[in-house]
Amino acid sequence: MVARPGTLFRAAFVGVMLLSGAAVQAQQVVKVGVAAPMTGGNAAYGKDIDNGVRLAVDEANAQQMTIGGKPVKFVVVSQDDQADPRIGVQAAQYLVDGGVSVVVGHFNSGTTLPASQIYAKAGIPMITPAATNPQITRNGLPTVYRVIATDAQNAGNAGVYAAQVARAKRIAIIDDRTAFGQGEADEFEKAVKASNGNIVGREYTNDKAVDFSAQLTKIKGMNADLVFFGGLDAQGAMFVKRMRQLGMKAQFLAGGGVMDANFIKLAGDAAEGAMVWEYGQPLSTLPQGKTFETKFKAKYGTDMLAYSPFAYDAAWVAIKAMQTANSVKPADFNAALKATESSGITGQIAFNKDGDLKNPTSTLYEVKNGAWVPVTTKAGI
Repeated sequence: MVARPGTLFRAAFVGVMLLSGAAVQAQQVVKVGVAAPMTGGNAAYGKDIDNGVRLAVDEANAQQMTIGGKPVKFVVVSQDDQADPRIGVQAAQYLVDGGVSVVVGHFNSGTTLPASQIYAKAGIPMITPAATNPQITRNGLPTVYRVIATDAQNAGNAGVYAAQVARAKRIAIIDDRTAFGQGEADEFEKAVKASNGNIVGREYTNDKAVDFSAQLTKIKGMNADLVFFGGLDAQGAMFVKRMRQLGMKAQFLAGGGVMDANFIKLAGDAAEGAMVWEYGQPLSTLPQGKTFETKFKAKYGTDMLAYSPFAYDAAWVAIKAMQTANSVKPADFNAALKATESSGITGQIAFNKDGDLKNPTSTLYEVKNGAWVPVTTKAGI
C-alpha cells in the first residue's frame, strides 16, 4: 500500500513538532535574581545595577550556551527592595521562593546585611556589586561575595590621604547614619587616627535630610580644614553647596557613591574642587572599559552610573562559575565561585576566604572645570 502525499506530509510535520517540543523541554531556564532599589531616592542606582546584569545576560544568551548537557536560557528576575531592610528581606525571600540560582545585589549595605542571611540559609550565592560595609562578608556566610572594594579599603584610603597627603590639620566628619554612610565614616575615622591625624568633631544627619545648616555651623566653628561626608551623591551635592554658601573654605572629601554627573549637576559651581574616593579603577584606563560604556549607552540610551560595570561583572562571574561546574545548581557552582579567577570590566576578579576581592582598588577623583578627573588609584589598605 502506498501512502498518500498528504499523509506523509502530516506524519513528517508531527515528527518535526515532536522533535521541536523535545528540544524546548530540554532547555534549562536559569533565573538570575537582581535586588536593588527601583523606586525612591536610590532608584537610579538600582536601575543602573539592573541594566548591568541584563546586558551580561543578553550577551550570555546570544552565545547559546550548553551547561550540563542542556541548552541554557538565562532570565533576569528583578525585585525592588526600596532601600529598606525590611522590604529587602521580603524581596530576598521572594527571589528564593521563585527559584533563582544566584542573586546580584543588593545596593544598600543596610539592606544587604539582613538579606544575605536569607540567601545563605537557602544556599543561594549572593554577589553584591555595590554594598561596601565590611561586616557583610564577616558573618561567616559561605555564599556571600563582593566584586567591589569595602569601606575599610576605600574610606581607609580616604583617611590616609586626608592625614598624610592633604595634611589636613583639623578634620571633621559627618555621615547619614545608614549602614553605608556610618560604616564608611567609621573606617575613615579609624584610618585618620592610625595616621596620627586630628579629628576635631563628628556630626550626624539622616539619609532624607535636605538642610545641613546646623551641622555645618558647628563644623565651621571648629575651624575644620577638611570635611569628610559619608553618604550618597544627591545629599553630598546639597552639603557642599551649603558649605560654600556659609563661606566655608574647607576641603570637601567623600567616599563611594558620590562621583557621578548628578553630584556636579546638583552642586553647580560649588562642586569645583570637591574630592571623592570611588571604588575601582577609572574605566577609561581598563582594556574593556570604553567598549562597555559604548555598549551600555547604545542599549539603554543613557550614561551608566558607578555600579553597572560591577553588576555586569557579578553576573558574568556567576555564569562562568556555572560553566566551570557544568551545573546551574547553586550547591554545585558555589565552589567554582570561590575559585574564580576572571578578568572583568572592572579589573581582575578573585575572592579571598571571606568572599571579598583579593586585590581591590579605589581611585581619588577631583572636580576640575566641571568634570570628574582621576587623580590617583591605590590598592585597598
